Amino acid sequence: MTTRFAQSFLALALVCAAGGAFPLASHAQEKVVATINGKAITDADLAVAESEIGADMGNLPPEQKRISLLEFLIDNQLFAEAAEADKLGQGADFETRLNYLKRRALREMYFEKVIKGSVTDADARKIYDDQVKLLKPEEEVQARHILVESEDKAKELKDKIKGGGDFAALAKENSKDPGSKEDGGNLGYFGRGQMVPQFEEVAFKLAKGDVSEPIQTQFGWHLVKLEDKRTKQPPAFEIVKDRIVQSLLLQKAQQSATTLRAQAKIEFVDPVIKKSIEDRNKQIEQQNAAPAKDEGAKPDAAKPDEKK
Repeated sequence: MTTRFAQSFLALALVCAAGGAFPLASHAQEKVVATINGKAITDADLAVAESEIGADMGNLPPEQKRISLLEFLIDNQLFAEAAEADKLGQGADFETRLNYLKRRALREMYFEKVIKGSVTDADARKIYDDQVKLLKPEEEVQARHILVESEDKAKELKDKIKGGGDFAALAKENSKDPGSKEDGGNLGYFGRGQMVPQFEEVAFKLAKGDVSEPIQTQFGWHLVKLEDKRTKQPPAFEIVKDRIVQSLLLQKAQQSATTLRAQAKIEFVDPVIKKSIEDRNKQIEQQNAAPAKDEGAKPDAAKPDEKK
């Protein structure tokens, strides 16, 4: 059981113990999937459990994941009942944990209903479109190569290709590059800056279908065949959408945190923590003020009177 899995287990156990744990009456309108000592586990309970531990279950098939979540909730309920029987749902320690879990649940509800609800696919699409407009056209080439140890071997293979030899077959038979050999020397598409300079210079100068003269790099001697040239296309929106949405959610969460802190009265009572926070804030203020001082000094330094 991972640490996060164990923490989630504890969280759910405490909530169950505090709330009487899935009473049948409270779930009258929901689908009941199992009962434990007369107490119901519903689809809604499975959804809550999945939000807590679903990420720890990997790529289980949906039905298997559902069964695993149910097994988790069954154990969770039984442990909660055992804790109640031992009167562990009482006292200051339990109240402290319960209050913390309540605050965390409220935080997660705020994130789900307010922050996450404020970010739409349309917002992500706009950012995507704006970024695509800023992209400069970038040429890509698709090439094959044969890597050998000597110039003489490269020349020998070039002669065979001139005589009608198949480049891909010769690469598979002779190339020393384990990464592309089995695919006939195919390197796929690549842009500038992805290959060593000598190789890149030749690859981008070739016409489609041409084979280079032998060229030397730190890896050995190469023959390069250009298969195709194209303008690089940006990744499709659907591929990057989730990443953009996550970035927007992070921004929204940070903005909300800043606003809420500004509206709150926060007092650090512990003297060590208070001093540490004050020192950190002073350092941040100094760092923020430094560029302004530098910019202010430039006009003075440029005054003609001071240069005489």
